[in-house]
Amino acid sequence: MVKIECVVEAGNYLGEGPVWDPADGVLYWVDMLDKEVWRLDPRTGKTRTWTLPKTVGAFALREQGGGVLTMRDGFYFMDLDSGETELIALVDADEPRTLFNDGKVDRRGRFFAGGEDEISESPICGLFRLDPDLTVHELERGIICNNGPSWSPDNKTFYHTDSYMQEIYAYDYDIESGAISNKRVFANTHDEPGIPDGSTIDAEGYLWNAQIVSGQLVRYAPDGTVDRRVPVPTKTITSIMFGGDNLDVAYLTSMGRTDFLGPEAQKIFGEASKPQPHGGGILAVSGLGVRGLPEPRFGG
Repeated sequence: MVKIECVVEAGNYLGEGPVWDPADGVLYWVDMLDKEVWRLDPRTGKTRTWTLPKTVGAFALREQGGGVLTMRDGFYFMDLDSGETELIALVDADEPRTLFNDGKVDRRGRFFAGGEDEISESPICGLFRLDPDLTVHELERGIICNNGPSWSPDNKTFYHTDSYMQEIYAYDYDIESGAISNKRVFANTHDEPGIPDGSTIDAEGYLWNAQIVSGQLVRYAPDGTVDRRVPVPTKTITSIMFGGDNLDVAYLTSMGRTDFLGPEAQKIFGEASKPQPHGGGILAVSGLGVRGLPEPRFGG
């Protein structure tokens, strides 16, 4: 039986990018617009928050300790003791309307992250890869709102979403080089109310996507067909990551406010632009009957 509960009433402006740390049994995520990184210890319910100098798009843990993240204009290291950040590389810093959004690490320790147009209008953003040697590579251009980078368990397929195109894409993936190719539409929500947002892959190779506006978790089979839909009480869910001791609890981030989009919020979100139950909180979904995969750490 599926059980959904709010485990942290975080009140995030725009919660995103959950990351489970199996070593310490804690959950990290970011509040993009309130410029924060959060951590939850589910055993105690205690949280810690780090405030950053700029909007933060994605966070990942490092093999060498601490974290790596994207802020508005580039890649940065983060010291988890002091909260201080150190610039690795600026990316699109001269483009005033782009800011980094979602990101994840592949199984060779490379950090993939992409941008979004601040007014959600034009395909002006890129998808980038930060390698362990700290070189940055642009993989694609022409994205409105990057989301959901994920990899199949066999490392042969890379998934990526452009939320405002309402499409999830699949690519052939070369794990040796980190190159993507043969882009095709994996799934879309053109005829559905939901907008695809953050994703993760379970141990069976199925893609789970958090769909904002409709407030549904959608599980897609490897051929792109819908396997399952799980409605949640918060329509502004933004991303998903499996955690817990057995990686069988789906943690969801959510958006507490939509006013950053101005008048467009009502047009895009409809009823979901109104305050949501547990909006901006962290939801835990148990009883799904599947397990996730351990999240890799950045190798640099």
